[in-house]
Amino acid sequence: MQPKLLIGGEFRTSGSAEPISVINPCNGETLWEQPACGEAEVIEALAHAREAMESWPRVHGWERARILRSIADELRVRTEKIARALSLEIGRPYSQSAGEIGAAIEQFEWYAGEAERLFGDTIMSRQGGRLLIESEPVGIAAAFTAWNFPVNLPCRKIAPALAAGCPILVRPSEQVPMTTTLIAEACVAAGVPAGVVQLLLGRAADITPQIMAAEEVRKISLTGSTRVGQMLMADAARTMKRCSMELGGHSPVVVCADADVEAAAVQCAGFKFRNAGQVCIAPNRFYVEDSVADRFVARMKAEAEALVVGDSQDPSATMGPLTLRSGRDKVERLIGDAVERGAALIAGGSRPPNSNAGYFLQPTVLADVPDEAQIMVEEPFGPVAPIVRFHDLDDAIRRANATPYGLAAYAFTGSHSTAEQLSKRLHAGMVGVNTFMIAHAEAPFGGFDHSGMGREGGREAIKDYQNTKLSHIMAG
Repeated sequence: MQPKLLIGGEFRTSGSAEPISVINPCNGETLWEQPACGEAEVIEALAHAREAMESWPRVHGWERARILRSIADELRVRTEKIARALSLEIGRPYSQSAGEIGAAIEQFEWYAGEAERLFGDTIMSRQGGRLLIESEPVGIAAAFTAWNFPVNLPCRKIAPALAAGCPILVRPSEQVPMTTTLIAEACVAAGVPAGVVQLLLGRAADITPQIMAAEEVRKISLTGSTRVGQMLMADAARTMKRCSMELGGHSPVVVCADADVEAAAVQCAGFKFRNAGQVCIAPNRFYVEDSVADRFVARMKAEAEALVVGDSQDPSATMGPLTLRSGRDKVERLIGDAVERGAALIAGGSRPPNSNAGYFLQPTVLADVPDEAQIMVEEPFGPVAPIVRFHDLDDAIRRANATPYGLAAYAFTGSHSTAEQLSKRLHAGMVGVNTFMIAHAEAPFGGFDHSGMGREGGREAIKDYQNTKLSHIMAG
């Protein structure tokens, strides 16, 4: 378990910047030291990417597809090792970690098919001859990824970039270097040519500015906070880089009286407390029709209290710690503010006993939370479920839409007409009705407004890595 840089097809265990310690969120101890890039490594990586840009776009789509499927196979071989690294670095229970590798594998398999289907189009011109419409790689791409899904997030960017013919530079969060190293190893083992995928570990301040200033980097993809997205967009404007960004969210859930309330609560609790609530599309604000609110709250309480909070390597644990100390501090602040403003603390709300060494927090349920509480306007990114009541569906939708975010929204109802209404009126790039399953390799993933732009997944994503060229060809 040694994090490594990947530059020009070569793995390295040291960089020119000071190494960075990675802390185990379960006990506060150092897991490993990661090598860190400085200016020299970034300059070198850009040079290798320029060389790769001369050759990788010329590789036929069918051959790129073969390599993508080989990456999927290499990830399968490494599933146990990747799951272990992921679990150690972010604190997710090991028993729940392998599923993310499966989702990443699907990305490579889906985009292998897309690489084989990069067809153009031909239109007979009214002026004579033919209008030939073709897609070309946009150029060198750069991926900046968060720590909460350290396998799927980079793979959702690497796969469409390679399929489209773009070399890609990957700068992951400093918290997950080992997980990302194993992905890079899978790419190299699968036959990805030198310089086509490069891994730049280290501090954002040492890596990102040079990438953003480089004219040859034509596309960036970020998964991160809205604040960081705004900063990168301003930088991207200077060199007219194309941007796709999956940023913050604050997903509402509307639970109608005609829904199967107990089943809805079980789903809501399962998805809310998944990954200790550190999920960009996690349900964060629960609007429940008044006549069934007490039943919903009671079931959420039971589900929260049934979770076993513990070390990520403990087979009995069903929820781990928050990954960062600062994340736990933020959630505690939001819980305290809500209670001060009149919310009822139904379950959790504090650190588990005998957990001083890690960043643990009990799964928490709040009821009758006022709209002015900070947790209703600020994304908690943690294991806390604020529940409020509504009487009128129009009012529930208005309150659900009353944030600048538009990533995901959910609803539970037994009425088809109500489901259609909620699907249309909830302001989000993705809406789940009676389900939280909205992330699919074959479907677009992304949001509106302060939640970002562009899409990952599906046919839409690969278009962000391509330029469209029109040629009018007349007979000679």
